[in-house]
Formats: sequence, C-alpha cells, structure tokens
Amino acid sequence: MPRLSEVTAALDALWPPERAEQWDAVGTVCGDPQAEVTRVLFAVDPVRETVDEAVRLDADLLVTHHPLYLRGTTTVARSHFKGRAVHDLIKNDVALHVAHTNADTADPGVSDALAGALDLRVVGPLVPDPTDASGRRGLGRICELDHPLSAREFAARAAKRLPGTAQGVRAAGDPDAVIRTVAVSGGSGDSLFDAVRAAGVDGFLTADLRHHPASEATQQTPLALFDAAHWATEWPWCEQAAAQLDEISDRNGWGLRVHVSRTVTDPWTAHAASSVSAPTDSTGAPN
Repeated sequence: MPRLSEVTAALDALWPPERAEQWDAVGTVCGDPQAEVTRVLFAVDPVRETVDEAVRLDADLLVTHHPLYLRGTTTVARSHFKGRAVHDLIKNDVALHVAHTNADTADPGVSDALAGALDLRVVGPLVPDPTDASGRRGLGRICELDHPLSAREFAARAAKRLPGTAQGVRAAGDPDAVIRTVAVSGGSGDSLFDAVRAAGVDGFLTADLRHHPASEATQQTPLALFDAAHWATEWPWCEQAAAQLDEISDRNGWGLRVHVSRTVTDPWTAHAASSVSAPTDSTGAPN
C-alpha cells in the first residue's frame, strides 16, 4: 500500500499547488504522511456529510475541491463545525487534501470535466495560462456543440446532464437564440465576462451569476447566460479526478479503491417557481 505522502505527491503532480491563486488554501490539511492509504473518497465540499461519508466508508483520504480553511483560523475547537470536521478526520485516521484553483486551471481541469458532462467539444481555455506553452491550461473552456441548439434546449440539456439540485439551471437572453459555441467555467464565473465577450461565443454556462453583471452582459451583447448551481458545475471534476488517481494507482500497482461522493452538498435545498406575470401594486393593478 502507498503512504499518504506518495499519494499526495501524485495528486500534486496532477494539480501543482504552486499554480493555485495566492489567496487560495490547497494541499494537505491533516493526515500522517507515513500512514498507509487503501481507500480514497473524492467530494466537492469538506462538510459534515462528506466527512461522515469518508468515516463510514473507512477511507484513509478525503480529497475535496473546496478548502476547509480558506481564510485561516485560530482554533480547531470541536464546538465549531470546521473544528468538528478536523477532530472527526483525525480521530478516524482520515487525511484531507484540497485541490482548488490549481485544479481549475489544470489540463484536464474542472471546466474540462464540466464540458464533458455536457457533451461539449473543448476548443481551448477561456483564459489561457501564459506559462503554458501548449496553450491547454487556463481558466474556463471554450467549447463547441455537436449540433446547434436553442438557448432553451441547451438549458434543458444542462439541467438533465448535471447533478440535480434545487436551483436547476437558469437562463438569460433570448430563449430561441441559436447556440453553436459556448464558454463554460466551473464554479463562480461572472468575473470572466470580458473574456467571454472576447471569445465571441453564443453562450456562457457557469454558476453564481449576480444580477448586475448578468444584466450588463445581456444588455451589451446577445450572449445567452446559463446559471447552474455552484456544486453541480464542479461535481463532474470528482469523477474525472477519481479516474486520474485510478490510472496512477494501476500504473504503480497500488491497488487503491477510489470512490466519488454522490452526496448533494449544494446548500440550497428547495425551489419554488414564481409567477412570470408583471408585479402589481397593493390594489392588484399592474405597476
């Protein structure tokens, strides 16, 4: 069986920590480098549900996309939910390793997995990594559809192929607009509108789109927007990453048992569709 240090070295080769954003917190959070690893669980979030799942699975390593402590801490007291996670992980000999923005820009990375889930052909990165001579790494991906779809149909495809969440997929712009090319970015992507416009694509699928950036984007261009749940746009990476570690395990004769959490950890748990009619005043007359 490999040691934890060997497995995390392999993960760091896939997603070098030096390629993470300066504000990010990636790498090993807890775990004995000399401990043996036989079972690994991949998940998006290091929250109670996935920690409990790792313990039930008797995993030796939990690999998550999101950091547990992004902004640092002064305590790991069990009275706080993050402290409880640390206590439960250590008590049950489960290591925690994080690959966040270093996995976003990797080749393949988070957005490659998102494109694959949507059955899109990747043309190249949306924001290329200037240090990558091959031109394959970077943030987001520019993609082509196998055949043109209306914006309404593409939203339905995304809702069907991404993991189910309370939010589903929202769309902005003309529902009948023809979508042949689309930019995708797993996680929060409304900081990328300049790059999306420069790419000249027909649509942009990401998560966490805010009112003002989305409104301005649709006013400036006929760009169609597709807003999915943050968790749903990043979950496909877990399957991709697990397959990558499986291949490494086979190549090295490690015999790892690699699992992907299917626990939905998106924080939104219900959705109530509102009326599409115009708002009215207190008397019931249209405003």
